[in-house]
Amino acid sequence: MNRILQGRALTLAAGAALGLLALAPIAEAQAQSSTPSMREQRAKRMAELGKDKDQAKQAEQKPALYPNATRVSPDAKASGKTVKQLQALQELYEKSDWAGVIAKAEQVAAMPIAGPYEKSFAYSMAGNAAADLDDQAKAADYFAKAVAADGLDNDSHYNTMYNLAVIQFGNENYAGALATIDRFLAETKSDKPDRLAFRAGILASLGRNDEAGAIYKDLVAKNPDDKRLLMNAVAAFQQADKFDQANLLLEDAYKRGMLSEARELRALYIGYMNAQRWVDAQKVIDDGLAKGILQSGPELARDYQVLAQNAYVDDKIALAIELYTKAAPMAADGEAYLNLAKVLEYNGKKADAKAAAQKALDKGVKKPDEARNILSR
Repeated sequence: MNRILQGRALTLAAGAALGLLALAPIAEAQAQSSTPSMREQRAKRMAELGKDKDQAKQAEQKPALYPNATRVSPDAKASGKTVKQLQALQELYEKSDWAGVIAKAEQVAAMPIAGPYEKSFAYSMAGNAAADLDDQAKAADYFAKAVAADGLDNDSHYNTMYNLAVIQFGNENYAGALATIDRFLAETKSDKPDRLAFRAGILASLGRNDEAGAIYKDLVAKNPDDKRLLMNAVAAFQQADKFDQANLLLEDAYKRGMLSEARELRALYIGYMNAQRWVDAQKVIDDGLAKGILQSGPELARDYQVLAQNAYVDDKIALAIELYTKAAPMAADGEAYLNLAKVLEYNGKKADAKAAAQKALDKGVKKPDEARNILSR
């Protein structure tokens, strides 16, 4: 039987503790970590310009990054008339003269004899320089021009395309980033987890959480020990209101001992709360406290109060008292003590109710008269 006390309604815990997880910026972080470093890219450029024969030999021996690409890789070399111009551009970059790089790149790209390679090379360098100047809009523009010129070898071409998607994502141009990464995946046939996770992150940023969750779920199945993928899958499903799917992923991880941080346990027990699995939620909280993963504090107090309120509504008075008793000392104010006092008074424990009401007044409540009324009865 559901219970409502006439004139003694409980104060609801603010926010009801049922907030959703926020997706981590996995897309940007993984995108940056999965592309060659700037030093590696500069070395490749020098090799292409004939300035480092050892680097050229090493480049030839390295396996292709995109062996399944549908694009036929062009013979990416500078013509004899432009080599010195490109070498000068490279030297400006080595000196970290970013403004000089951009000016020189524009000059090279505008040369009548500049072909696809020279234009792609120049715009790629300009994009890197603009990024170093933190001019992300200009960086995106130059990377787009480098890709459009279509003159670089496949590895450089698709690394530039991927960099473009990363910059677009960072600029919150999510539609543009999605279009770029979709083209990248379609042409490279890449099935690397970080690439697919990047696409899922973009979809989540567009509010397409069902699609993002499906990608993350598939990646988790193939990479069961990757906690970052797991938590992003959970976040996507929770934001799509698919708590059952999120809970299944978290339950499996919990049983395997993967959830070792407070935010991870909270994701599980809040998922249980959203599914109205109150007993399971309490078990996770109590277990987390016992293991020292969860710490006492206002946030945990609010979560305990949600459990207490639902125990009270379900006519589980003893459990409600137990949970309010846990919540009250760690709460930021006296509202939990006031609710505890109300439940205790209803249960006939007047002395305990008055003690809780006094503590409520001591910590501060929005309606102190309610506590004073309990003390006066």
